[in-house]
Amino acid sequence: MLDYLIKNGILVDGSGLKPIETNIGISGDRVAYIGKNEIRAENVIDAKGLVVSPGFIDTHGHSEFTLLVDGRAEGKLSQGITTEINGNCGLSAAPLYGKAFEQRESDLNELLIKERWSGFREYFDILKKRGLAINFATLCGHGNLRASVMGYKDTAPDEKSLNKMKELLSEAIKQGAKGISTGLIYPPGVYSTTEELIELCLSLVSHHPSLIYASHMRNEGDNLIEAISEVVRIGKESGVNVHISHIKTMGEQNWHKADRAIEVMENARKSGITLTCDRYPYIAASTDLDSVLPPWVYEGGIKEELKRLKDKDAAWKIKAGFEHADDRYWQGIYVSSVTKSINKWMEGNSLFDIALKTGRSPVDTLLDILIDERTRVGAIFFSMNEDNLIKFLSLPYTMIGSDSSARSYSGPTYKGIPHPRGFGSFPAFIGRYVRDKGIMNLSEAIRKTTSLPALTFGLNNRGILREGFYADIVVFDYERIIDRATFKEPYAKPEGIIYVFVNGSLVLKEGRLTGGLEGRVLR
Repeated sequence: MLDYLIKNGILVDGSGLKPIETNIGISGDRVAYIGKNEIRAENVIDAKGLVVSPGFIDTHGHSEFTLLVDGRAEGKLSQGITTEINGNCGLSAAPLYGKAFEQRESDLNELLIKERWSGFREYFDILKKRGLAINFATLCGHGNLRASVMGYKDTAPDEKSLNKMKELLSEAIKQGAKGISTGLIYPPGVYSTTEELIELCLSLVSHHPSLIYASHMRNEGDNLIEAISEVVRIGKESGVNVHISHIKTMGEQNWHKADRAIEVMENARKSGITLTCDRYPYIAASTDLDSVLPPWVYEGGIKEELKRLKDKDAAWKIKAGFEHADDRYWQGIYVSSVTKSINKWMEGNSLFDIALKTGRSPVDTLLDILIDERTRVGAIFFSMNEDNLIKFLSLPYTMIGSDSSARSYSGPTYKGIPHPRGFGSFPAFIGRYVRDKGIMNLSEAIRKTTSLPALTFGLNNRGILREGFYADIVVFDYERIIDRATFKEPYAKPEGIIYVFVNGSLVLKEGRLTGGLEGRVLR
């Protein structure tokens, strides 16, 4: 007897094949039956008129620490996400040694995480003991490697340091990391050379040719084409599979570059380089507020950054870099999170509006907030357009990544006014762009959110609904699915997601979360 039988559903199996009406049986953690027969089961779900697909795979998560403090991941499960790829943008849960460990202390303390670790094996053990609702896979952050060995210095590694970074990378891969990621606008990745990254990727490929290099590139605006070309060069010279994180054109002056960016990627693929990318279906980005500062400000870590922000000469030099920033620039930057209660009123407001209320100039307001909050400020940047978004989403090698941490609708992760992508990316993609705007058919959309990421990141026996594969399943109403999270009220559940299974366990039933913690670490 089966544990569950989902009958009469419209199966979109993740392979790209046309939908068919059929029944799906679950036994234990696996898909045990697909066919027209109605086999006996302890639990029967009539999915007449509903789509049954593999659980969605979020290719760009940042949940290393939020899952430790609240493993329910309600914002992800409510979207139909059953698996996350973490360790993106050069930052992962491990390795944590030396300066890398010191820099993460503030993150762990803010979330009241008492455990400490150095490697992935220890981290995975802690994560499993805590329990998590979604499957967790991770890359190894280049920032972790560099900071663990060299700190936050603006210098190239010598042979000894590079070999130590390779050693830590090898250890991370052996313990379960799926590849390496870079954050080349953040310290210390911003100080790396292309040659350094090629050397690390050559080391990566020596372990297994299917491992991946995922990059938050050096630039997504004025030097976008050059940044893509660097990723292509790394792929060509090392042989590694390359993946561009959250592909975009930042700034109105760069919107015309989308076609050229796509041309560069297409040419790389034609030349034999395995290149993929991901994107969230929104036209605003989100990251740390201090990412707008020049890289020399970061050198040495947070303490040194704060010294420069407070130094009159350094502050003057910083402000000179914003002399051409007009009101529209400051109106497009919103504060999404702060740590001090006295500053909570700033959340959800633009730097322009905050400056008006404080009587300071926008650039002085920027420095004031960063100093007062010790740089721990999240921000949202409105700088993209929808035409380019659709172009990137439509590429057959683009996947969906929320670029968000797993949060819940209550508890310790319910704070700030984060980007709505953490609560609506997949329903927005399927409901708004696939159904309403018709940018592709549903089978292709499901392929891009399931089997393509599973293949790209080496998730065996997931991403397709076949007998013997893991039963990560989402059942949704294609006519109703849509995001409800907004930039002002992000903590809103999407509509149209009816059932979600993770490893064969029902974790969302008739739109309501069951509280199940059935996720696994995927090494």
